[in-house]
Amino acid sequence: MRQLNAKQVHHHLQHAEKQPFLLDVREPFEVQICVIPNSVNIPLAQLPRALPQLPQDKEIILICHHGNRSQRAGMYLRSNGYENLINLVGGIDAWACDIAADMPRY
Repeated sequence: MRQLNAKQVHHHLQHAEKQPFLLDVREPFEVQICVIPNSVNIPLAQLPRALPQLPQDKEIILICHHGNRSQRAGMYLRSNGYENLINLVGGIDAWACDIAADMPRY
């Protein structure tokens, strides 16, 4: 699993040939505060049931608050056959600081 910071993920999203799947593993109440556009929210605890919904043929960028839950989600996905994974280091908090200064933080 690759580890990219917010600026690297932002650049990657702008230049990727095929749009990655943005998987936000935070809880719904967190997503109500702030969200990266076009991301899909599946809380970490629900990930095992949601595996059939996740694309095997796309790169998956994993998002959480600070990067820890998304790291665990990536390890779980990798153990279930997913290979093309990126963890957003620093999570949505880093995204708010480095990319979207007007995004609410918590």
